[in-house]
Amino acid sequence: MNKRLIILSILFAGFSQFGFAQIKEEKLILDRKREPEIRKIQKKQTSVATIKNYPPKEKRTQDSLNLRYDIQDVPAVSDFKPSTIQGADISPNFQSSYQKNYLRAGMGNYGKTLADANISTILKNKLEVGVDAHFVSTTGLKKEYPWDSGQAIAEFGAFLNYYGNTGKINVNADYELSDYKYYGIYALAPAANIGLSQKVNQVSINGFYDHFSNEILDDVRVKTNFLTDHFGARESALELATNLTKNNIHLGKDGGGMAVDFGLGLGAEMQNTNFDLLNKNAAAFVLLKAEPSVSFNLGNSHLKLGTVFNYLNNTQSDKNGENIANGKSKFYLNAELQVGVSEQFNIYAGMDGGAQLNSYASLLAENPYLVSDQVIKPTETKYSISLGVKGDVNKNMKYNISGTYAKVNDAVFYIHNDLFDYNNTLNRSAYNFANVLSTVYGSGTMNKINADLKWYPIQNLDVEGAIEYQKYNAPEAKNTYNEDGITASIGAKYRMLNQKLLLEFKTVFDTGNTVDVYDLSILGTPGAYVSTKREVDVPGYADLNLSAEYKVHKNLSIFALGNNLLNKNYQNFYGYKKLGVQITGGIKFSF
Repeated sequence: MNKRLIILSILFAGFSQFGFAQIKEEKLILDRKREPEIRKIQKKQTSVATIKNYPPKEKRTQDSLNLRYDIQDVPAVSDFKPSTIQGADISPNFQSSYQKNYLRAGMGNYGKTLADANISTILKNKLEVGVDAHFVSTTGLKKEYPWDSGQAIAEFGAFLNYYGNTGKINVNADYELSDYKYYGIYALAPAANIGLSQKVNQVSINGFYDHFSNEILDDVRVKTNFLTDHFGARESALELATNLTKNNIHLGKDGGGMAVDFGLGLGAEMQNTNFDLLNKNAAAFVLLKAEPSVSFNLGNSHLKLGTVFNYLNNTQSDKNGENIANGKSKFYLNAELQVGVSEQFNIYAGMDGGAQLNSYASLLAENPYLVSDQVIKPTETKYSISLGVKGDVNKNMKYNISGTYAKVNDAVFYIHNDLFDYNNTLNRSAYNFANVLSTVYGSGTMNKINADLKWYPIQNLDVEGAIEYQKYNAPEAKNTYNEDGITASIGAKYRMLNQKLLLEFKTVFDTGNTVDVYDLSILGTPGAYVSTKREVDVPGYADLNLSAEYKVHKNLSIFALGNNLLNKNYQNFYGYKKLGVQITGGIKFSF
């Protein structure tokens, strides 16, 4: 324990000096989903399901062997930006007793280097302190591109957890650096001395209190994020939220019969984004939320009726001095219904709506190749209606099938940029080779159908599959990256040799997009560039991934990962090819 405390103290001190120095200088961002989704029809749990990056309760019962650099998010892993860092982990989870403290390292082709560590300990008074660090880098596609296409991600976090008699407190602070290139040149070849780098720094400090009893106070959340990038973009955001509840008011005699829950969600979000390039767009938002509801529960059936009230203040400006400010309030219906016919068959439906703030940070998480000057708008879901069925066929199989129809204003799509100037020169900025992308916003309807299946045919074998079809009906969605089409995945985990060996595979499928790109030619002498728009298909792909981990000793494991084993340099964005087949191996030491 003393050695562990010494290591932890050194790492925590290093974070304090570095991370908080960043906070004084940078403004930052909150992670938000770009598109609204109908919530799953499930009763509220009495404790936190997950905490960003640090699920200490789960880590006490698992080994934390989850490799953060494997096959969860295949398009990101196979790309030069090699890890989502905060994505869900899917790799080795041995069902045995292991220490949660570990150090891990690995290397592979394409110059891939990864390092991973989690160190924590519980002090007196049920206080847990810890650090979580991750690094991964590649040298990129040197044979595909004559310019530098290497990329790296580094993340460092520190966390505190306090387990009291009435509730749980979590505080975490994270710093993340993404260092990558605008490598997907297709219209012009850059000069040898042109740097194509983009660097994004993010700092976040989050606090969470979960009240175990859910009696009046359910939980309280505070999130603050700051972001800067290589081109002077700055973004800061603050989110405050709380849920108040009064649960299990029984209408029958002796505490039986139907139970009624009352809830009130309150929240406030503030965000400020400023860009330093081109049009120098700026945006500021204040979003206030109130969500009162009443729920009726009887057995496995559930009915929730409520409303969502939003007040949104929106201010937009640019270098031309144009300043648009407006504020509006609106109510949306919030309803959920689940009818538990049997364990094998449950029908559910829901209706929801509201405003969601988009941020530069959330857009970069989806598309890192955006030019550092964007018009930031919130997305409004006027209404979203879902209908589905789910159940347990038997103890070995679970399914969930649903469909959604939504009316959406200002949904986000991505388009390619032309040149920002037409001078006949290659002495250009990294974003000015007709290769970067921008956002456009469209309003219309969205249809979605998805199905999920989990199957456990034999002991130690887990099989999962999912398929989704999505279609936007909006004029602005034509020839954009808009998530239309079919995506699917299938994966399996198999544990053997007395739980010492875990084998996994996952394959992801996507049907691709049709988009507009620009061809360039020179007109006149000495001439200037002129551009011609043309339509191209960005083909779909199948990405096959395998992983294996073997525990050679109670404190030592070895692992091997195989990504994109079909060896296809497919593209999510035209011009930005993925890494081919990747083989990575390494060791992990736990203590």
